[in-house]
Amino acid sequence: MNYPIPATPEDLVDFRQEPVTEELVATAIVGVIQQAKAKGQSLEELMVEVLTDDCLLEGTQRRWLSELVAQTWVTLP
Repeated sequence: MNYPIPATPEDLVDFRQEPVTEELVATAIVGVIQQAKAKGQSLEELMVEVLTDDCLLEGTQRRWLSELVAQTWVTLP
């Protein structure tokens, strides 16, 4: 299934209704990066958000996600 790139935070919330797949996660990451760039956020600011401790991800998962976000940030226009 092809997911549209989320353009708003509300679009990301809508993803909660979908089964979690690699494609969904990749699409969500691209959407978050595009939204951050549109708000003028730096990669460092986004990394602070990604690495903030929460109850959803363990530290190892959070670090892995931050590396993936950083790699994707560099490759997106």
